[in-house]
Amino acid sequence: MTPVGTEQELTDRVLGGWLGRIAGNMLGKPVEQGDLWTRDRIDRYLRQAAALPLTDYLPEPAVESDGFELRPEWRQCVRGRIHGSCRDDDVDYAILGLDLLETHGFGFSTEQVGDLWLLRLPYLQTFTAERAAYRNLANGLKPPLTATYDNPYQEWIGALIRADIYGWTCPDAPSRAASLARRDAVLSHTGNGVYGAMWAAALISAAFTAPTVRHAVDAALAVIPASSRLARIVRRVVSLHDTRMTWEDTLTTVAEETAGLGWIHTVPNVAVLTAGLLYGDGDFTRTITLTVRGGLDTDSNGATAGSVAGVLTGAAAIPPQWTDPLEDTVRSAVFGFDGAHISDLAERTVRLVGEEE
Repeated sequence: MTPVGTEQELTDRVLGGWLGRIAGNMLGKPVEQGDLWTRDRIDRYLRQAAALPLTDYLPEPAVESDGFELRPEWRQCVRGRIHGSCRDDDVDYAILGLDLLETHGFGFSTEQVGDLWLLRLPYLQTFTAERAAYRNLANGLKPPLTATYDNPYQEWIGALIRADIYGWTCPDAPSRAASLARRDAVLSHTGNGVYGAMWAAALISAAFTAPTVRHAVDAALAVIPASSRLARIVRRVVSLHDTRMTWEDTLTTVAEETAGLGWIHTVPNVAVLTAGLLYGDGDFTRTITLTVRGGLDTDSNGATAGSVAGVLTGAAAIPPQWTDPLEDTVRSAVFGFDGAHISDLAERTVRLVGEEE
C-alpha cells in the first residue's frame, strides 16, 4: 500500500482496480440473490463443499438439487470453468463510464450520461433504477426528473456500481471523484443512492495513496453528509470494528439495524462492503471473500471491494487464482457482448488521469 509515485505504479494500481472489480463480480455472481442467498446459506454451501476458508472462486455444486441452486450463469463463473469474464452490468457501467470520459471529458453533463446510455447500453441490460431512468429518458424526460418519476428504486445500489471510473481517474482526489460520481448518479438516484456513488468513488480515489484501508474509508466518509443514513452506517461498522467485535457479529448487528431496507438498498450493502474492507485489512483475497460471504447484492459488493483492494495492492500483488482465469478478457453489453482486453481498458483509463475539466 505505497503511494503512487510513478506512471508504472499508477498503471499497476489502475489495472488492479479493473481486475479486482471483475474478479470480485465473478466471485459473487453465482449467489446474487440476497433474499435467498443469505450469509448463513452461503457459508453452509461453502462448508458442504469443504471450501472454508474461501480462497478462490466459488466451487461448483456437487448436486444442485441439494437446496443450493446457484444463478443460471454459474457454469461460467465458478472455479475451473472460468475463461474470461461473464457479461454483467457491474462491469458494463465501468466501461460505459470510460467511454463517457473519453468522449466528453471531465466536464460531462448528466444529460450526456443519459445520451450515452441510449446510444450504447441495451435497455434489457438495465435494472431497477437504471431501467426506470432509461425509460424516462426514452420518453423525453430530462434529469433530475429521470431519477424521480415512477422510480421506486432511487436509493438502491445502481449508482454506486457506476462510480469506479471516477475514482480510478482521480487518484488521491476523493472530493473531485465524488463530484463526478454525483453528476452521473443524479440521472437515476436520489438521497443515499447518490451518496453511495460519491462514497465509492472517493473510497477508490483515496485508496491510491492511503497507508491503510481505514484511512481510505475515513477519507470517503468526508465527502458525504455526516447526518445521512449512509454515513451513519459506515461509522457504525467502523466503531464495531474498533471494539474488536468479530466480522460475523458486526454483520449480525448492522443487519438488525438496517432490517426492512431490502437486499439491493445502498445502505445495508455499504455496511457489508465496509465490513469486508475493514476486516479484510488490505489483503485482496480476504477482502473480496468476506464481502461476498456477507450476502445481499454479492456481485456488486464483491466488485466494489475488489476494485478498492486491487487499487490498494496493485495488479501485480493480486493472487493468480483470481486473475489467471480471466485471461485478460472482459465481455460487455457495451461491446455488443463481445470481449475486450482488460489491460487495454486499464491503459485507456490511465491516459485520462490528470486531464482537466
